[in-house]
Amino acid sequence: MPDASAPATWIVPGLIAIAAVAVVVIAIVVGVRIARRGRRAQARAGASLEQLGERLVELDDATQELEIEIGMSSALYDGRPPASLRRARLTAQHTRDDAFAAYSAATREGVLPADRLREARRLTAGIDEALAVVRAARADNDAWLAENATHREQIDVERRRIDELVERMGDPAALRAELARIADESEWEDAAGADDEARSAIERARAHLAEAERLADGPSPAVRAELRACEASLARAEQASRQLEETYRLVTGASLSIGDEQKAAESAIRAADGTQKTLDQAEGPRLAEAIRVARVALDAASRIADRRPVTANERIARLRDRLDVALADARTQQQKQRGARSALPGSLNAARSALARAEAVVLDAEVDARVRLDSARRELALARQAHDPIEALEASRRARRDAEEAASLARGRKRRH
Repeated sequence: MPDASAPATWIVPGLIAIAAVAVVVIAIVVGVRIARRGRRAQARAGASLEQLGERLVELDDATQELEIEIGMSSALYDGRPPASLRRARLTAQHTRDDAFAAYSAATREGVLPADRLREARRLTAGIDEALAVVRAARADNDAWLAENATHREQIDVERRRIDELVERMGDPAALRAELARIADESEWEDAAGADDEARSAIERARAHLAEAERLADGPSPAVRAELRACEASLARAEQASRQLEETYRLVTGASLSIGDEQKAAESAIRAADGTQKTLDQAEGPRLAEAIRVARVALDAASRIADRRPVTANERIARLRDRLDVALADARTQQQKQRGARSALPGSLNAARSALARAEAVVLDAEVDARVRLDSARRELALARQAHDPIEALEASRRARRDAEEAASLARGRKRRH
């Protein structure tokens, strides 16, 4: 008879060997996963992203400084900045904008540390190249100015630029007074000091120009430094003036449109009420409660609309957001399209006002606030360009949320500092 125990002599060792190999494979897989997702990998990726954020802020600042350089040079180049500066501006802007979007994607949850590290290195290399282009263009421009424009000519040009800006600005205090007449200060608190800031910046520009005149017969770098400081003050004055004008436009626009927004919200609530009556017992009560909350919110917004039209508009936009979520799939595509068309004007106004507030406080902010602000601008542009009202409405809502988050990040950082 054959020996029944013979197979065991090779089956058992074979199974043991297979099990050992499986254990080794599992250990390797776990080891690789730990290496890719572990604390050390996350720490390395985090450090690389932090360094990338610092470089991105540097590039954003350099891009803004390049605008100042172009403003100074344009007047000396018969209104057209030199080609090297224009090319550098395009390079810096494109690199910065792409890096903002890529940084945002790399910092999202679920991205592997290895992917974050690789993306951080790629973006940092691109930023370094763009900064080198900017530095070279500015050096070329300085060399050209040293050979082709005297200190006195540059000073005269800067004096004209101050006079032109003062004329364009008009009387910021009068605009601020008009804002106080039509709305509570809470509607324009971020621009409340813009008139003082604009006037102060003009005075700083004049002081730098006077110092440049005093140094006009001295070394070129000292004069150029004062002229750059003068131009930077002019840029700040123009920014403050634009902020005041944009705030005035938003507040007056909200005052004119709030009545239409109230009516549109009332119509949306009535439509939701009609939809609720067609739902079954499981879904009907939930929508009925959302409608009740929307009515309360609309009543509250209507009570403050006279003196706080921007806030009222934003509250109406939010209540319509919540109402849309509650309706979910209860509407037909045609009803969704009609509702989106109705909600879009108010949503766009709310996004624009949120973006204006964010732009007022995201000054010298760290990278997270700047990234959110960039995202808000992109989403608002998408909302304006989209042909489908549903897509446009969703983009406008994302723009508002991003702008609010940017402002919150910037304010929080300033409080901590």
